[in-house]
Amino acid sequence: TTVAWKLDNETTYAVEGGIYIAGAVVQWLRDGLGIIQRSEEVETLARSVPATAGVYLVPAFVGLGAPYWDSYARGTITGLSRGSTAAHIARAALESIAYQTADVLEAMRQDSAIEIVELRVDGGASCNDLLMQFQADLLGIPVVRPKVTETTALGAAYLAGLAVGYWTTQQELDQLWQVGKRFEPNMGAAQRERLRDGWRQAVSQTLHRKNPATQEPTTQAFTHLPREIYSDEPEMESDLHLRQMLLLISCLDMLWEDRTDFYASGNMTVYYSPQKIKNRDFRGPDFMVALAAERYP
Repeated sequence: TTVAWKLDNETTYAVEGGIYIAGAVVQWLRDGLGIIQRSEEVETLARSVPATAGVYLVPAFVGLGAPYWDSYARGTITGLSRGSTAAHIARAALESIAYQTADVLEAMRQDSAIEIVELRVDGGASCNDLLMQFQADLLGIPVVRPKVTETTALGAAYLAGLAVGYWTTQQELDQLWQVGKRFEPNMGAAQRERLRDGWRQAVSQTLHRKNPATQEPTTQAFTHLPREIYSDEPEMESDLHLRQMLLLISCLDMLWEDRTDFYASGNMTVYYSPQKIKNRDFRGPDFMVALAAERYP
């Protein structure tokens, strides 16, 4: 979770999922491959073919963020054939944004147990109708684009207006938000699952690469932990996943007397205090996850 805003001493939190390369994949098509001259041209090029014809582009140029968290993953294009063209790659690039968003929303749904019934979008990529329709199809829920797509700037302006008394209540702001366009899903469940299966296979080909510095296989830090680490409490698994193992907050040379260590898999070592686990207290150096080339002695 992350802090969204604070008003009248009340803090509102948001669930956040980080995608490293989303709209920037279009910049790569323009600057890296040179298949478009301007970013706005990508929709026209992608629409020139009815589908990707089995081509998937995983834009892991700097690794993959949520929910994979693999910093050594690298970009991959799969499903190429003799008939593949720049248009197929452009369409696959746009669709990669929707696939990654679907992955993050699925993780959020699982962690929060909240069903998402509508997706509201903003930003430059939301102006692409082809992408928005595919996003709705892939999620099976409506995607709603507001009239003002620069929501970050608009939200800051709203908060400033509340601070100076231009608006007095949040309810006034609710009346200002307006729908620009609504995209309804029109893809069947079987086709949706088939497409997502293809995406998962493409993603799997980017993962588990070797650390270039050590040539050691990288470890999927938050998905490969053995069940035994979660003690006897089934809810512990969810707690640890949500906190993402505290994101490696400590260093290897920090020790304490009641430490218990557990060697998980590959190059991952987990250190934790049993008492802290029992008390469900995840603060401080008594809980540490560290990545190391070898097991810490």
